[in-house]
Amino acid sequence: MSKLRSAPTLDDVAKRAGVSTATVSRCLNDPQRVIAATRERVMSAVDALGYTPNFAARVMAAKRSFTIGAIIPTMENAIFARGLQAFQEEIHLRGYTLLVSSSAYKPEVEEEQIRTLVARGADGLLLIGHDRDDRIYDYLDRQKVPAMVAWSFIPEKRMPSIGFDNRQAMKALAEEVIGLGHKRLATISGITQGNDRARLRIEGIRDAMRSNGLSPDTLMTIETPYEIENGAEAFRQLMASDHPPSAVLCGNDVLAVGAVRQAELMGLRVPGDVSITGFDDIELARIVHPALTTLHVPHREMGRKAAAGLIEMIESNASGQSIQLETSIVTRTSLAAPG
Repeated sequence: MSKLRSAPTLDDVAKRAGVSTATVSRCLNDPQRVIAATRERVMSAVDALGYTPNFAARVMAAKRSFTIGAIIPTMENAIFARGLQAFQEEIHLRGYTLLVSSSAYKPEVEEEQIRTLVARGADGLLLIGHDRDDRIYDYLDRQKVPAMVAWSFIPEKRMPSIGFDNRQAMKALAEEVIGLGHKRLATISGITQGNDRARLRIEGIRDAMRSNGLSPDTLMTIETPYEIENGAEAFRQLMASDHPPSAVLCGNDVLAVGAVRQAELMGLRVPGDVSITGFDDIELARIVHPALTTLHVPHREMGRKAAAGLIEMIESNASGQSIQLETSIVTRTSLAAPG
């Protein structure tokens, strides 16, 4: 009967490489402190033996799990994909692993996921937007788990944020629309309950209307979940009204693509009969026809900076610094002066 083979240990790697176990540990956890020749010899031994570091031992020694949790509202479209990818790349470079959850825009689900990630030992959390009950922040404070907010910049809020001013960004786009001569405006928005980003984008349109002598009360608004089909149905409802809008500003590109598709089905020319704009500048905005005028959000920069800021909070016990990023209008062919 053959003997069961045990997994290779740190001692096995050290013996094969001809170094101390401390040197092996440094190679795996802080390779910059080891000269190249020694590092290559150790890593060669690791590969030859198939050694896997003991994660539990590393956690006990460092008193950290080297995992970070991210809770995003949805995985069903690309709204958060680019920023989250950059976030993951950055924390990986710094020796951390990412755990991702999706709340489906439900506050009670997000709260459950926050508590679960903390219970599993997450060193820090990435959260989207500021709208949540203060008792959740109280809970994180008691657990001494830092959190960073992204996709929204509101410096007076309790948690540090790395993002952009949703209200000012949408105001700038609405100013562009109004400047072309549009007076009958509508918006297809995400659900504003528990979503500061959606709510502030609507307020941005109203701000632009006030600044240009238009009554914000005339803004036609439909709130709906962020799905292409929902954007299409909301657009159909808007255009069936007695006084349909000449321009529809959508809360994101997903809703805007649905509106463009529905316009085609209804025989409406975009932008000849109605202009449509988006928000986010995801890939869909470029490939839909006509291509969407939209707001470019620096997703990758936001993801990288959020990762760096959160790890600084974890490793230095810092309070966290808020950083505002700039958006920009991307002019394409879905917006023109009213016909």
